[in-house]
Amino acid sequence: MAKNYTFNGSEGEPIDLQTARKWTANYRRQFPDETRAHFFGFEILQKILKQDQCMGIRIYYALNEKGEKQLILVGATADGNNQLPAAQEFNAGDPNTIADASYPCPSFCAGNDFN
Repeated sequence: MAKNYTFNGSEGEPIDLQTARKWTANYRRQFPDETRAHFFGFEILQKILKQDQCMGIRIYYALNEKGEKQLILVGATADGNNQLPAAQEFNAGDPNTIADASYPCPSFCAGNDFN
């Protein structure tokens, strides 16, 4: 595990379309009947990114009670700490938000997938 790191908000980088197509095709070949993607709307992403001291979003792989793949989004600070809500139960007034309720593909897919 990496130690003594800090996030500055510039982590990650663009990749070219050819690489994206290759990597997503690799996944589809290995998992042909699985969820290929999740869509999160602008508002929930903005809500997380606007949290005090948020440097970016950490995305966790998860399975719901039905065994379906989910992604859980949570803000992270410069020192890598997750910005977790204070309460166990959802509270719209909490300054920190955890997100799911994404729209999975397939069902919600456009015609311009990485094929």
